[in-house]
Amino acid sequence: MRLKRLPHRKHFIGQLQKAGAITIVIVVFSLLLGAVGYWYFFNLEWADALYNASMILTGMGPVAEAKTTSAKLFGTFYALYSGVAFLTSISVMMTPIYQRYIHKIHLNIYEDNEKK
Repeated sequence: MRLKRLPHRKHFIGQLQKAGAITIVIVVFSLLLGAVGYWYFFNLEWADALYNASMILTGMGPVAEAKTTSAKLFGTFYALYSGVAFLTSISVMMTPIYQRYIHKIHLNIYEDNEKK
């Protein structure tokens, strides 16, 4: 059985850049979604809406009080979405690092077995 060599460092850096770009898109989309929701449902100014969205997205908690049922529902679903979006963005960013690590370990195990 012949294993492929570890991909070149340039390939790894390219994968990291692609993962970083995807992560940025996820975060920007999530912030825009939250800012529009806070602006619409909470009747906040744009700066306050963005502030609230970023606080929820980072797990710090809400700043503005939800006074209407629609605002409470939006706040609930955006908080749930934010948890998933955060975990997704971390997973996307860590994937190239994890893949390279597993590939290195697999190569080391194969090389050790070849020597025996």
